[in-house]
Amino acid sequence: MDAVDRKILALLQQNADISISDLAEEIGLTATPCWRRMQRLQQAGLITRKVALLDAQKLGLSMTVFVQVKAAQHDGKWLDRFARHASSFDEVVEFYRMSGEYDYLLKVMVKDMQCFDHFYKRLVNGIDLNDVTSSFAMEQIKYSTAMPLQHL
Repeated sequence: MDAVDRKILALLQQNADISISDLAEEIGLTATPCWRRMQRLQQAGLITRKVALLDAQKLGLSMTVFVQVKAAQHDGKWLDRFARHASSFDEVVEFYRMSGEYDYLLKVMVKDMQCFDHFYKRLVNGIDLNDVTSSFAMEQIKYSTAMPLQHL
């Protein structure tokens, strides 16, 4: 990976719809070598997919909730069941296994408290859990899908 590859990745993170010719011009290449580099980055798995980012507020998803879960059990069977259960909810937009006091962290996006309550009941009724706590985001200060590239 060289500086040109890093520039390609940085520009694509800002606008995945950029045309090959515009991307090539921005980084100082012609279209064909730029396209080849992009293909190589995709084949290497550095570019995993291209998506459209949607505006949560305009979609009516004004409530972001971070749900922390303590596992009821720590065997592989329960862990697999819980991962499938929690992943099945559209409201769960991010899901992590954590170190520390809580075993899992879910980022949940919903319209309002009533929708969250409905989600919560489905979550806890679907599987045995030890403890669940929720924190409601009051303000989003920073949001980015761009990966830092300066270490490359």
